[in-house]
Amino acid sequence: MVRTETPVCAFGWPAPAFDLPGIDGQRYTLKNAAGPKGLLVMFICNHCPYVQSIRERLVRDARALQAEGVGVIAIMSNDLAEYPEDDFEHMKTVAAQFNYPFPYVWDETQAVAKTYGAVCTPDFFGFNADLQLQYRGRLDASRKEAVPDARRDLFEAMSEVARTGRGPAEQVSSMGCSIKWKGEAG
Repeated sequence: MVRTETPVCAFGWPAPAFDLPGIDGQRYTLKNAAGPKGLLVMFICNHCPYVQSIRERLVRDARALQAEGVGVIAIMSNDLAEYPEDDFEHMKTVAAQFNYPFPYVWDETQAVAKTYGAVCTPDFFGFNADLQLQYRGRLDASRKEAVPDARRDLFEAMSEVARTGRGPAEQVSSMGCSIKWKGEAG
């Protein structure tokens, strides 16, 4: 698995629209996923060890952000032909096992991931209430292995976005496994 890091945040970049099927049988759009104070769009999957290592912390922070009025949605965009463990049924199983408090949706064509410029799992896009990008960084300072009392970068940044509409000027890139694009090996 190729480790990849996200690019620097392009402050003010408008959130692209999407309309994707969720594991709960509902369809999710940019409009119905957003909260009154912003939106966190996450590109995750089931098989990536980086995502696997942060699931509990991700759920904790998503719940806290939702309580502050930030909508949260997780998008799975990997090529299922190469990574069948990322399929819809496995998405349902993982979401239930970890009690995901956010919609988990499937980007079958990979068009949404490409439009967003997603590069890895996890890849976080934090938007303000006007759906302008304010955060493109890591979950926390512990990276892959949890470190007690690690700085919660994503939570702190998105709390700031919920309060002020602006993200922090200094952000540390997220890292993870590269998105598994159709037609590309590994």
